[in-house]
Amino acid sequence: MKRTLDDIAFECKGEIGTELKVLKIEKKELDFVEQVLEASEKGVKDYGITILCVHADADDKKYESTRNNKIIPAQKELDAQRENDFCKILVAVIPIQETESWMLADCELLKEEIGTRKTDNELKINRFPEDVANPKEVIEDAIRIARQDCSKRNRKNLVISDLYQIVGCKIELKKLENLPSYQKFKESLREGLKKLNFL
Repeated sequence: MKRTLDDIAFECKGEIGTELKVLKIEKKELDFVEQVLEASEKGVKDYGITILCVHADADDKKYESTRNNKIIPAQKELDAQRENDFCKILVAVIPIQETESWMLADCELLKEEIGTRKTDNELKINRFPEDVANPKEVIEDAIRIARQDCSKRNRKNLVISDLYQIVGCKIELKKLENLPSYQKFKESLREGLKKLNFL
């Protein structure tokens, strides 16, 4: 996310600084809209944020459904809040299926990090990322398949959680550009920057 923000910052008028903060809130017993309100208020209070990026997986493969049922209601509630106490610019991050589908956008990088020379077909990662029904499970299976040929001594206990940050830092943004959900995230981010008169 930070790399995408930095990339778009080059399109902005003048120079702008970017900083990404992860907001930790107590989600227990809060619905999605309440979580967004809590994060928005906390972000302003603790960090003075100007844009709030919110993640919601489109588990049913329908971006618009997630946007209409989660993001738009959250935006409406934010718009009704006190101006200086809440961040009202909401940017939606809605991967189709799960976030892990974005990791499948660069299979060569994924194989490099898993440590295998097996083909995409052998690892069963040879489909368009947003067509994969359970990308997390597919990546976990690819790790298992890649490790089958290793001796027990050389077999690392690699798990998918080890890959999130590494792949996130190394993946070429051009690879993500092939995913419609990533393109929509970038457009949402541009819209947020326009509201701040940066674009």
